[in-house]
Amino acid sequence: MIQTSACLRNLLTQSLHPGSSLSKLAAYFCYTCRLASSLQQEHKLSDYSDNEYADLDWDNLGFGITPADYMYITKCSKDKNFEQGKLSRYGNIGLSPSAGVLNYGQGLYEGTKAYRTEEGRILVFRPDQNAMRMKMGAERMCMPSPSIDQFVDAVKQIALVNKRWVPPPGKGALYIRPLLVGSGPVLGLAPAPEYMFLVYASPVGNYFKEGSAPLNLYIEEDFVRATPGGAGGVKTIGNYAPVLKALTRAKNRGFSDVLYLDSVHRKYLEEVSSCNIFIVKGNVISTPATNGTILEGITRKSVIDIAHDHGYQVEERLIPVDELIDADEVFCTGTAVVLAPVGSITYKNRRIEFRTGAGSACQELYSTLVGIQTGLIEDKKGWTIEIPHQIN
Repeated sequence: MIQTSACLRNLLTQSLHPGSSLSKLAAYFCYTCRLASSLQQEHKLSDYSDNEYADLDWDNLGFGITPADYMYITKCSKDKNFEQGKLSRYGNIGLSPSAGVLNYGQGLYEGTKAYRTEEGRILVFRPDQNAMRMKMGAERMCMPSPSIDQFVDAVKQIALVNKRWVPPPGKGALYIRPLLVGSGPVLGLAPAPEYMFLVYASPVGNYFKEGSAPLNLYIEEDFVRATPGGAGGVKTIGNYAPVLKALTRAKNRGFSDVLYLDSVHRKYLEEVSSCNIFIVKGNVISTPATNGTILEGITRKSVIDIAHDHGYQVEERLIPVDELIDADEVFCTGTAVVLAPVGSITYKNRRIEFRTGAGSACQELYSTLVGIQTGLIEDKKGWTIEIPHQIN
Protein backbone atom coordinates (compact mmCIF):
# COMPACT_ATOMS: atom_id res chain seq x y z
CA MET A 1 0.00 0.00 0.00
CA ILE A 2 2.73 2.45 1.00
CA GLN A 3 4.89 1.50 -2.03
CA THR A 4 1.95 1.99 -4.43
CA SER A 5 1.15 5.36 -2.88
CA ALA A 6 4.78 6.45 -3.24
CA CYS A 7 4.79 5.61 -6.96
CA LEU A 8 1.56 7.52 -7.53
CA ARG A 9 2.91 10.48 -5.55
CA ASN A 10 6.05 10.61 -7.68
CA LEU A 11 4.05 10.44 -10.89
CA LEU A 12 1.82 13.30 -9.80
CA THR A 13 4.60 15.60 -8.58
CA GLN A 14 6.69 15.12 -11.72
CA SER A 15 3.86 15.74 -14.19
CA LEU A 16 2.09 18.74 -12.59
CA HIS A 17 2.99 22.45 -12.60
CA PRO A 18 3.75 24.05 -9.22
CA GLY A 19 0.81 25.98 -7.80
CA SER A 20 -1.87 24.12 -9.72
CA SER A 21 -4.78 22.56 -7.86
CA LEU A 22 -3.65 19.12 -8.81
CA SER A 23 -0.13 19.97 -7.68
CA LYS A 24 -1.48 21.02 -4.29
CA LEU A 25 -3.43 17.77 -4.19
CA ALA A 26 -0.21 15.90 -4.90
CA ALA A 27 1.56 17.75 -2.08
CA TYR A 28 -1.24 16.82 0.30
CA PHE A 29 -1.09 13.25 -0.96
CA CYS A 30 2.66 13.29 -0.28
CA TYR A 31 2.03 14.45 3.30
CA THR A 32 -0.57 11.78 3.99
CA CYS A 33 1.79 9.12 2.64
CA ARG A 34 4.54 10.28 4.99
CA LEU A 35 2.06 10.35 7.88
CA ALA A 36 0.85 6.84 7.11
CA SER A 37 4.43 5.62 6.92
CA SER A 38 5.23 7.31 10.22
CA LEU A 39 2.23 5.78 11.95
CA GLN A 40 3.11 2.40 10.53
CA GLN A 41 6.64 2.74 11.93
CA GLU A 42 5.38 4.09 15.26
CA HIS A 43 3.24 1.06 15.90
CA LYS A 44 5.69 -1.49 14.60
CA LEU A 45 6.43 -3.79 17.51
CA SER A 46 9.90 -4.51 18.81
CA ASP A 47 12.10 -6.37 16.33
CA TYR A 48 15.37 -5.99 18.20
CA SER A 49 17.66 -8.99 18.48
CA ASP A 50 17.74 -10.88 21.76
CA ASN A 51 21.20 -9.49 22.52
CA GLU A 52 20.46 -5.83 21.76
CA TYR A 53 20.17 -3.40 24.67
CA ALA A 54 18.74 0.06 25.13
CA ASP A 55 21.30 2.85 25.49
CA LEU A 56 21.50 3.09 29.30
CA ASP A 57 24.21 3.25 31.95
CA TRP A 58 23.41 -0.19 33.31
CA ASP A 59 26.09 0.05 36.03
CA ASN A 60 24.33 3.02 37.65
CA LEU A 61 20.72 2.00 37.29
CA GLY A 62 18.60 3.22 40.21
CA PHE A 63 14.94 2.69 41.02
CA GLY A 64 13.28 5.39 38.96
CA ILE A 65 11.01 5.62 35.95
CA THR A 66 12.81 5.01 32.66
CA PRO A 67 9.88 4.11 30.41
CA ALA A 68 10.33 1.10 28.16
CA ASP A 69 9.02 1.32 24.58
CA TYR A 70 5.55 -0.20 24.85
CA MET A 71 2.59 -0.54 27.17
CA TYR A 72 -0.48 -2.78 27.13
CA ILE A 73 -3.99 -1.42 27.57
CA THR A 74 -7.57 -2.70 27.59
CA LYS A 75 -10.94 -1.57 28.96
CA CYS A 76 -14.24 -3.02 30.04
CA SER A 77 -17.65 -1.79 31.15
CA LYS A 78 -19.06 -2.72 34.52
CA ASP A 79 -20.17 -6.38 34.76
CA LYS A 80 -18.49 -7.26 31.43
CA ASN A 81 -15.21 -8.92 30.52
CA PHE A 82 -12.13 -7.00 29.47
CA GLU A 83 -11.59 -6.62 25.75
CA GLN A 84 -8.56 -8.09 24.03
CA GLY A 85 -5.65 -5.88 24.99
CA LYS A 86 -3.54 -3.84 22.59
CA LEU A 87 0.10 -2.79 22.62
CA SER A 88 0.96 0.84 22.00
CA ARG A 89 3.84 3.19 22.54
CA TYR A 90 4.33 4.24 26.16
CA GLY A 91 2.60 7.57 26.67
CA ASN A 92 -0.07 9.52 28.49
CA ILE A 93 -3.58 8.15 28.84
CA GLY A 94 -6.84 10.10 28.71
CA LEU A 95 -9.10 10.16 31.77
CA SER A 96 -12.27 12.05 32.57
CA PRO A 97 -11.88 14.59 35.41
CA SER A 98 -14.65 12.62 37.13
CA ALA A 99 -12.96 9.22 36.69
CA GLY A 100 -13.49 6.93 39.67
CA VAL A 101 -9.78 6.53 40.27
CA LEU A 102 -9.21 10.30 40.43
CA ASN A 103 -12.15 11.11 42.66
CA TYR A 104 -12.48 8.09 44.91
CA GLY A 105 -9.19 6.22 44.57
CA GLN A 106 -10.69 3.14 42.94
CA GLY A 107 -7.49 1.54 41.76
CA LEU A 108 -5.05 -1.35 42.31
CA TYR A 109 -1.54 -2.02 41.16
CA GLU A 110 0.86 -4.94 41.04
CA GLY A 111 4.57 -5.35 40.43
CA THR A 112 6.65 -8.17 39.03
CA LYS A 113 10.05 -8.39 37.37
CA ALA A 114 11.66 -9.85 34.27
CA TYR A 115 15.28 -11.00 34.54
CA ARG A 116 17.87 -11.83 31.89
CA THR A 117 19.85 -15.03 32.43
CA GLU A 118 23.51 -15.61 31.59
CA GLU A 119 22.35 -17.51 28.49
CA GLY A 120 20.20 -14.59 27.35
CA ARG A 121 16.83 -16.06 28.29
CA ILE A 122 14.22 -13.76 29.86
CA LEU A 123 12.38 -15.02 32.94
CA VAL A 124 9.38 -13.50 34.73
CA PHE A 125 8.85 -14.39 38.39
CA ARG A 126 5.43 -15.75 39.47
CA PRO A 127 3.08 -13.39 37.56
CA ASP A 128 0.19 -15.77 38.20
CA GLN A 129 0.44 -14.92 41.91
CA ASN A 130 0.18 -11.22 41.10
CA ALA A 131 -2.84 -11.96 38.94
CA MET A 132 -4.60 -13.80 41.75
CA ARG A 133 -3.79 -11.05 44.24
CA MET A 134 -5.19 -8.42 41.87
CA LYS A 135 -8.33 -10.49 41.47
CA MET A 136 -8.84 -10.64 45.26
CA GLY A 137 -8.09 -6.95 45.61
CA ALA A 138 -10.52 -6.08 42.82
CA GLU A 139 -13.30 -7.91 44.64
CA ARG A 140 -12.59 -5.86 47.77
CA MET A 141 -12.64 -2.61 45.75
CA CYS A 142 -15.80 -3.50 43.77
CA MET A 143 -13.95 -3.71 40.46
CA PRO A 144 -13.90 -6.24 37.61
CA SER A 145 -10.50 -7.75 36.99
CA PRO A 146 -8.75 -9.41 34.06
CA SER A 147 -8.64 -13.18 34.11
CA ILE A 148 -5.49 -14.89 35.37
CA ASP A 149 -4.62 -15.88 31.81
CA GLN A 150 -5.15 -12.38 30.42
CA PHE A 151 -3.06 -10.83 33.19
CA VAL A 152 -0.17 -13.27 32.65
CA ASP A 153 -0.39 -12.91 28.87
CA ALA A 154 -0.21 -9.11 29.18
CA VAL A 155 2.90 -9.37 31.37
CA LYS A 156 4.52 -11.76 28.89
CA GLN A 157 3.76 -9.44 25.97
CA ILE A 158 5.26 -6.45 27.78
CA ALA A 159 8.41 -8.41 28.64
CA LEU A 160 8.76 -9.53 25.02
CA VAL A 161 8.24 -6.24 23.20
CA ASN A 162 10.43 -4.40 25.73
CA LYS A 163 13.17 -7.02 25.82
CA ARG A 164 15.94 -4.54 25.03
CA TRP A 165 15.13 -2.83 28.34
CA VAL A 166 15.76 -5.99 30.36
CA PRO A 167 19.15 -5.26 31.99
CA PRO A 168 22.20 -7.46 31.42
CA PRO A 169 22.63 -10.30 33.94
CA GLY A 170 23.43 -8.96 37.38
CA LYS A 171 22.63 -5.33 36.48
CA GLY A 172 19.00 -5.19 37.59
CA ALA A 173 15.60 -6.19 36.24
CA LEU A 174 12.73 -4.96 34.12
CA TYR A 175 10.08 -3.89 36.62
CA ILE A 176 6.61 -4.56 35.19
CA ARG A 177 3.72 -2.55 36.63
CA PRO A 178 0.12 -3.74 35.99
CA LEU A 179 -2.56 -1.17 36.89
CA LEU A 180 -6.31 -1.58 37.28
CA VAL A 181 -8.26 1.68 37.63
CA GLY A 182 -11.80 2.98 37.59
CA SER A 183 -11.59 5.04 34.39
CA GLY A 184 -15.30 5.77 33.91
CA PRO A 185 -16.89 9.03 35.13
CA VAL A 186 -18.78 9.01 38.41
CA LEU A 187 -19.95 11.85 40.66
CA GLY A 188 -21.85 10.21 43.48
CA LEU A 189 -19.90 7.72 45.58
CA ALA A 190 -20.27 4.48 43.62
CA PRO A 191 -18.21 2.04 41.54
CA ALA A 192 -17.08 3.49 38.22
CA PRO A 193 -19.02 2.45 35.09
CA GLU A 194 -15.83 1.64 33.14
CA TYR A 195 -12.41 0.17 33.99
CA MET A 196 -8.97 0.24 32.45
CA PHE A 197 -6.25 -2.40 32.79
CA LEU A 198 -2.83 -1.36 31.61
CA VAL A 199 0.73 -2.63 31.98
CA TYR A 200 3.95 -0.67 31.54
CA ALA A 201 7.58 -1.35 32.38
CA SER A 202 10.82 0.30 33.46
CA PRO A 203 14.34 -1.08 33.99
CA VAL A 204 15.41 -0.76 37.63
CA GLY A 205 18.33 -1.35 39.95
CA ASN A 206 18.32 -1.37 43.75
CA TYR A 207 15.23 0.05 45.41
CA PHE A 208 17.05 1.67 48.31
CA LYS A 209 19.76 4.28 47.80
CA GLU A 210 21.96 2.19 50.13
CA GLY A 211 22.15 -0.41 47.35
CA SER A 212 22.86 -3.77 48.93
CA ALA A 213 24.06 -2.19 52.21
CA PRO A 214 22.02 -2.97 55.37
CA LEU A 215 18.98 -0.79 56.00
CA ASN A 216 18.38 1.40 59.01
CA LEU A 217 14.69 1.41 59.95
CA TYR A 218 12.71 3.70 62.22
CA ILE A 219 9.66 2.50 64.16
CA GLU A 220 6.80 4.96 63.70
CA GLU A 221 4.69 5.75 66.76
CA ASP A 222 2.52 8.62 65.53
CA PHE A 223 1.16 7.12 62.30
CA VAL A 224 -0.22 3.70 61.36
CA ARG A 225 -0.33 2.09 57.94
CA ALA A 226 -3.62 0.18 58.16
CA THR A 227 -6.51 -0.63 60.51
CA PRO A 228 -8.59 -3.77 61.02
CA GLY A 229 -11.52 -3.85 58.62
CA GLY A 230 -9.76 -1.52 56.17
CA ALA A 231 -7.96 -2.31 52.93
CA GLY A 232 -4.43 -2.83 54.26
CA GLY A 233 -4.39 -6.41 53.02
CA VAL A 234 -4.92 -5.52 49.35
CA LYS A 235 -2.64 -3.60 47.02
CA THR A 236 -4.90 -0.61 46.52
CA ILE A 237 -3.32 2.67 45.49
CA GLY A 238 -4.90 4.36 48.52
CA ASN A 239 -2.56 2.53 50.90
CA TYR A 240 0.57 4.31 49.76
CA ALA A 241 0.07 8.08 49.81
CA PRO A 242 -0.73 8.06 53.58
CA VAL A 243 2.74 6.65 54.40
CA LEU A 244 4.58 9.44 52.59
CA LYS A 245 4.57 11.83 55.55
CA ALA A 246 6.08 9.31 57.95
CA LEU A 247 8.51 8.08 55.29
CA THR A 248 9.69 11.58 54.43
CA ARG A 249 10.18 12.42 58.09
CA ALA A 250 12.22 9.26 58.65
CA LYS A 251 14.42 9.83 55.60
CA ASN A 252 15.08 13.41 56.70
CA ARG A 253 16.46 11.93 59.90
CA GLY A 254 18.77 9.62 57.99
CA PHE A 255 16.75 6.40 58.09
CA SER A 256 16.07 4.10 55.12
CA ASP A 257 12.39 3.45 55.78
CA VAL A 258 9.64 3.17 58.39
CA LEU A 259 8.49 0.09 60.28
CA TYR A 260 4.86 0.38 61.40
CA LEU A 261 3.16 -1.04 64.47
CA ASP A 262 -0.43 -2.29 64.68
CA SER A 263 -3.12 0.34 65.06
CA VAL A 264 -4.94 -1.26 68.02
CA HIS A 265 -2.26 -2.10 70.59
CA ARG A 266 0.67 -0.18 69.09
CA LYS A 267 3.00 -3.00 70.14
CA TYR A 268 3.04 -5.59 67.32
CA LEU A 269 5.17 -5.38 64.18
CA GLU A 270 3.23 -4.97 60.93
CA GLU A 271 5.31 -4.09 57.86
CA VAL A 272 7.58 -1.50 56.28
CA SER A 273 6.25 1.17 53.87
CA SER A 274 6.70 -0.99 50.79
CA CYS A 275 7.78 -4.43 52.00
CA ASN A 276 7.21 -7.22 54.53
CA ILE A 277 9.50 -7.86 57.49
CA PHE A 278 11.08 -10.99 59.03
CA ILE A 279 13.06 -11.54 62.22
CA VAL A 280 15.53 -14.38 62.83
CA LYS A 281 16.38 -15.99 66.18
CA GLY A 282 18.52 -19.08 65.94
CA ASN A 283 16.84 -21.50 63.54
CA VAL A 284 13.45 -19.79 63.78
CA ILE A 285 12.32 -17.19 61.25
CA SER A 286 9.19 -15.21 62.17
CA THR A 287 7.05 -12.80 60.18
CA PRO A 288 3.79 -10.99 61.05
CA ALA A 289 0.69 -12.96 60.08
CA THR A 290 -1.42 -11.57 57.25
CA ASN A 291 -4.59 -10.79 59.19
CA GLY A 292 -6.12 -8.17 56.91
CA THR A 293 -3.84 -5.25 57.74
CA ILE A 294 -0.67 -6.65 56.14
CA LEU A 295 -0.12 -7.21 52.42
CA GLU A 296 0.60 -10.84 51.57
CA GLY A 297 3.69 -10.27 49.43
CA ILE A 298 4.64 -12.62 46.61
CA THR A 299 8.29 -12.43 47.66
CA ARG A 300 7.24 -13.00 51.28
CA LYS A 301 5.44 -16.18 50.29
CA SER A 302 8.42 -17.34 48.22
CA VAL A 303 10.93 -16.70 51.01
CA ILE A 304 8.80 -18.70 53.47
CA ASP A 305 8.89 -21.69 51.10
CA ILE A 306 12.66 -21.32 50.54
CA ALA A 307 13.29 -21.03 54.29
CA HIS A 308 11.42 -24.30 54.88
CA ASP A 309 13.59 -25.93 52.19
CA HIS A 310 16.72 -24.74 54.02
CA GLY A 311 15.61 -26.32 57.26
CA TYR A 312 14.37 -23.23 59.09
CA GLN A 313 11.28 -23.23 61.27
CA VAL A 314 8.99 -20.47 59.99
CA GLU A 315 6.31 -18.85 62.11
CA GLU A 316 3.57 -16.47 60.96
CA ARG A 317 2.30 -14.81 64.13
CA LEU A 318 1.94 -11.65 66.20
CA ILE A 319 5.44 -10.32 66.91
CA PRO A 320 5.76 -7.92 69.86
CA VAL A 321 8.14 -5.06 69.19
CA ASP A 322 10.11 -6.06 72.31
CA GLU A 323 11.28 -9.22 70.53
CA LEU A 324 13.58 -7.10 68.38
CA ILE A 325 15.95 -6.75 71.33
CA ASP A 326 16.82 -10.46 71.21
CA ALA A 327 16.67 -10.99 67.44
CA ASP A 328 19.80 -12.14 65.62
CA GLU A 329 18.75 -10.80 62.22
CA VAL A 330 16.03 -8.77 60.55
CA PHE A 331 15.33 -8.53 56.84
CA CYS A 332 12.70 -7.17 54.44
CA THR A 333 11.12 -8.74 51.37
CA GLY A 334 9.25 -7.37 48.37
CA THR A 335 9.23 -7.32 44.59
CA ALA A 336 11.01 -3.97 44.51
CA VAL A 337 13.45 -4.57 47.39
CA VAL A 338 13.85 -8.34 46.71
CA LEU A 339 15.40 -9.41 50.03
CA ALA A 340 17.19 -6.66 51.96
CA PRO A 341 19.13 -7.02 55.25
CA VAL A 342 18.34 -4.66 58.13
CA GLY A 343 21.37 -3.39 60.03
CA SER A 344 19.51 -1.49 62.73
CA ILE A 345 16.09 -0.46 63.98
CA THR A 346 15.53 2.62 66.12
CA TYR A 347 12.65 2.59 68.61
CA LYS A 348 12.01 5.16 71.34
CA ASN A 349 15.45 6.66 70.70
CA ARG A 350 17.11 3.27 71.19
CA ARG A 351 19.09 1.81 68.30
CA ILE A 352 19.08 -1.99 68.04
CA GLU A 353 21.67 -3.58 65.72
CA PHE A 354 21.52 -6.91 63.93
CA ARG A 355 23.87 -9.35 62.24
CA THR A 356 24.28 -9.01 58.47
CA GLY A 357 26.60 -10.22 55.73
CA ALA A 358 28.25 -13.55 54.97
CA GLY A 359 26.88 -16.51 56.87
CA SER A 360 23.58 -14.83 57.69
CA ALA A 361 20.21 -16.43 57.04
CA CYS A 362 19.32 -13.37 54.97
CA GLN A 363 22.27 -13.89 52.64
CA GLU A 364 21.51 -17.61 52.33
CA LEU A 365 17.87 -17.02 51.40
CA TYR A 366 18.73 -14.11 49.09
CA SER A 367 21.19 -16.25 47.11
CA THR A 368 18.59 -18.95 46.56
CA LEU A 369 15.77 -16.56 45.66
CA VAL A 370 17.81 -14.53 43.19
CA GLY A 371 19.37 -17.70 41.82
CA ILE A 372 15.92 -19.01 40.89
CA GLN A 373 14.79 -15.63 39.51
CA THR A 374 17.84 -15.28 37.27
CA GLY A 375 18.17 -18.90 36.16
CA LEU A 376 21.37 -19.65 38.09
CA ILE A 377 19.53 -22.23 40.19
CA GLU A 378 17.18 -24.80 38.68
CA ASP A 379 13.58 -23.79 39.24
CA LYS A 380 12.02 -26.94 40.65
CA LYS A 381 8.95 -25.08 41.90
CA GLY A 382 7.67 -23.76 38.57
CA TRP A 383 7.93 -20.16 39.72
CA THR A 384 9.51 -18.67 36.62
CA ILE A 385 8.01 -18.25 33.16
CA GLU A 386 10.39 -18.07 30.22
CA ILE A 387 9.39 -15.47 27.65
CA PRO A 388 9.31 -17.02 24.15
CA HIS A 389 10.62 -15.20 21.08
CA GLN A 390 7.04 -14.52 20.08
CA ILE A 391 3.63 -14.74 21.73
CA ASN A 392 0.58 -15.83 19.78
